[in-house]
Amino acid sequence: MTGIYFSGTGNSKFCLSRFLNNISDNLPMYSIEDTAALPAIKEASELVFAYPVYYSNLPKIVRDFIEDNHALWRGKNIYIIATMGLFSGDGTGVAARLFRKYGAAITGGLHLRMPDCIGDVKALKKSFSENKRIVDTSCAKIEHAARRYKAGNPSREGLSFFSRLAGLFGQRLYFRGKTKNYTKNPKIDTEKCVGCGICEKVCPMHNIHIEAQKAAAGNRCTMCYRCFTDCPRQAITLIGKEVLEQHHMDTYIFSSPKSPLI
Repeated sequence: MTGIYFSGTGNSKFCLSRFLNNISDNLPMYSIEDTAALPAIKEASELVFAYPVYYSNLPKIVRDFIEDNHALWRGKNIYIIATMGLFSGDGTGVAARLFRKYGAAITGGLHLRMPDCIGDVKALKKSFSENKRIVDTSCAKIEHAARRYKAGNPSREGLSFFSRLAGLFGQRLYFRGKTKNYTKNPKIDTEKCVGCGICEKVCPMHNIHIEAQKAAAGNRCTMCYRCFTDCPRQAITLIGKEVLEQHHMDTYIFSSPKSPLI
């Protein structure tokens, strides 16, 4: 079994790692950004594919990765993990339909609610204790899902026809344009920006570069919120107008010496 993931601010990476560790020790996992990912996929017969859900749809970078490498999926058995801030409906199903189109078999699906990485929209923000409970709950759900997987009865969340209707009418129908193409975000406050280059290094799309000692963005943003989260000057926003919270998974994992996440 091999894990493949895309993770903007760490949620999906954490969940995949937790799932694989509950299946067996030392199972490999690769980001879709790693050069080693494609050879690993080619060699594996069984995959766990994890990603965040945006507006009940795939991030553009994930959809492109699946479609650009369509020949690799034939004959693979794929279990899908979708992370979300609140709701997705068919978060696993949107990738499952693509994988099936390219000849893969879908062995199961798991939906995991995680702290929302969208840190510039006040309505989506929760307290630390609320987010900690969300992470703890998902950890327990991951362990249960891993036991089911090993018992040959994997969960199948988000894969049904009714889940597809929930995803379509819950969000995707109204916000399809948000993920259909890359966007012209992020917005950079040049008064705050000091040209440190961190955003340039972490952007998975290579969409940001330093120009005249200031960050400048192109038109290929996949809305992963990585630059937003890692900017030490809080100079970047995507949807909202101000930085309210920069999401870091380590905050919840190592928050207490008695934490069940350690």
